[in-house]
Amino acid sequence: MDEDRNFTENNNPSYDSGTPQPRPVYNPYYEPVGVSDFDRAEADAMKASEERREKLIRARRERGTFVLAALVFVISAVLAVYGIVSDIRKGVGNIQNMIPNEHIVLYQNAKPEGANDLKNFVDENGKYTTEGAAAAVKSSIVEIYAYGDSMKKELHGTGSGVVLSKDGYIVTNAHVLKADGYHTIHTVDGKILDAKIIGRDSKTDIAVIKVSSSELTPAILGNSDEVIVGEQVIAIGNPAGLTSSVTDGIVSAVKRKIRSDSTGFEMECIQTNAAISPGNSGGALVNMYGQVIGITSSKYVSSSYEGLGFAITINAVKPIIEELIDQGYMSGRFRIGITLTGMDSAEQIEVIESDLGYELPKDFKGIYIIDISEDCDIAKTKLKKGDFITEIDGKPVQNYNELYDTISAKYKAGDKVPAKCANVTKDKEVQYYDIEFMLMEDTSGNF
Repeated sequence: MDEDRNFTENNNPSYDSGTPQPRPVYNPYYEPVGVSDFDRAEADAMKASEERREKLIRARRERGTFVLAALVFVISAVLAVYGIVSDIRKGVGNIQNMIPNEHIVLYQNAKPEGANDLKNFVDENGKYTTEGAAAAVKSSIVEIYAYGDSMKKELHGTGSGVVLSKDGYIVTNAHVLKADGYHTIHTVDGKILDAKIIGRDSKTDIAVIKVSSSELTPAILGNSDEVIVGEQVIAIGNPAGLTSSVTDGIVSAVKRKIRSDSTGFEMECIQTNAAISPGNSGGALVNMYGQVIGITSSKYVSSSYEGLGFAITINAVKPIIEELIDQGYMSGRFRIGITLTGMDSAEQIEVIESDLGYELPKDFKGIYIIDISEDCDIAKTKLKKGDFITEIDGKPVQNYNELYDTISAKYKAGDKVPAKCANVTKDKEVQYYDIEFMLMEDTSGNF
């Protein structure tokens, strides 16, 4: 209706222009007739100004909101830190309140009177407790030092020994001693005494030494045939120089046939889970009656499995001790006079081929001769270094055990032994020949 009226007034000639009239306002959606360009520009400017004002207001509101949020965050963080510090201070204060600033009394009691007396560690049947057995035997275990020079500055090694008699005979392992060396023993009460070798036998790893003394405490030897599986035992020795170390365990098995890892000689042993380390060599395996039932040896200890140790039975050791004391060596021991390498493994064959400088035939087996002793009968035969022994008395041999077992089953010192030998050329040609050699008696204890 307003639109009709405005149109009439602008187009009616009788309209009185002298009367003030309302000024037209620009509307972008409706542009009345008669609105000038100037008026439209002014209207656009007003609209742009209004829009800028509204944007400014929104920006101020947004900044205000951000500032307020940041302020709230800072206040919250400050309050949180204050709370943590306050809790820590309160905690410290509580701890300080809980622990009075006074001397703390530690209560300590002694054992009952007589608790450490040996008589309290043994029952009416003579059976000891663990501490009783250790106390009864430890004074009979000595530490052995082997030197390479008379001034005793060149230490060869250490081990253990068991006192056999009051006048100074001591049993130990042969590998603890140095055949041409110098030796001392250290007793549990601190005495240091020079010792000399009475006899040694490397095959069994048993040796006897002697000191000049009449004040040693001899051990009581038991009967290893009476040992039963499951009975409690202790091992006493000096591993790594730790004097009179004691470990305990049980007998895991009896009469085990175990070969020495160095000589391959078989001995009757007691199996135990009592810890036996290399330093225990020559020490004692003891039952709960304080009796030595075995001589421990690292040469008969399994290094592959934990809790698997062996001690040579005292019944097997006793005749060796007696013969070594009587004549200084084991009779009946023979010596071939060769140093050898077997062919049991690829590693051994590789060593032999490296020494020869060429490969061996794949199907060839035998014992490789590294060296020959000039004082033995075998040095007079055609056998030479770098050759092989392939058979003894018609039986194939390819390692030390087969060689020793074949000879010892039929021959003794002084007997003649037939053997087949071989020389292998660079072209892998094998030239066989036969020899016969006499076994030499071994009194050195080294073979």
